[in-house]
Amino acid sequence: MFNSILASQITLSSFLICTVAALILGVLSALLYMHKNHYTPTFVTTIALLPAVISIVIMLVNGNIGAGVAVAGAFSLIRFRSQPGDAREIGTIFLVMALGFAIGMGYVGIAAVFFLIMALFQLALIHFKFGQVKNDLRELKITIPENLDYDGLFDDLLQKYTDSYELVGVKTSNMGTLFELHYDITLKGSGIPKQFLDELRCRNGNLNIVCGRKNTLVPQL
Repeated sequence: MFNSILASQITLSSFLICTVAALILGVLSALLYMHKNHYTPTFVTTIALLPAVISIVIMLVNGNIGAGVAVAGAFSLIRFRSQPGDAREIGTIFLVMALGFAIGMGYVGIAAVFFLIMALFQLALIHFKFGQVKNDLRELKITIPENLDYDGLFDDLLQKYTDSYELVGVKTSNMGTLFELHYDITLKGSGIPKQFLDELRCRNGNLNIVCGRKNTLVPQL
């Protein structure tokens, strides 16, 4: 099962087995990438076809060092024609490349077992929400007229309805007649209390108030 099906000469039967196996694993890899993820049709189609393309290249090289160097140079040009993707896209590309290399060398069984292990492990990580950051931080924007002193103006209300708060910015608007206060807050509950907004409106003269989730995604390397 884990031995290579390719001999010194590539036969029609071994070629068909490798190509069909590469296409099947490519489609399964595309379905794995599509699971609970945003995707484009062109990318998932490329993922489905890439193992077969890589496997035929490896089969044609078949130990020829000169051809191998030429193929490596050709593949290196891809980075100049590709836009950088997110971490999951890059991981999927590496997965299908590994499958293509394994199948191209005739190790169809190893490729199938490796894909099964990686798929189960990835699905488990997604199920248990591994690495996801709990986003309780919210951004609060309060507009006040210029005649109000914003320093400590809402501190009592923020202490009442939030676990933590910080004034992170102040900017003027409407030709300097209004101030917009930017707070980072963590509410005591999961929702935004209506009473909290009503008390803020009474204090800021019923001007605009915006409260929403703040983007706290961990930057990808």
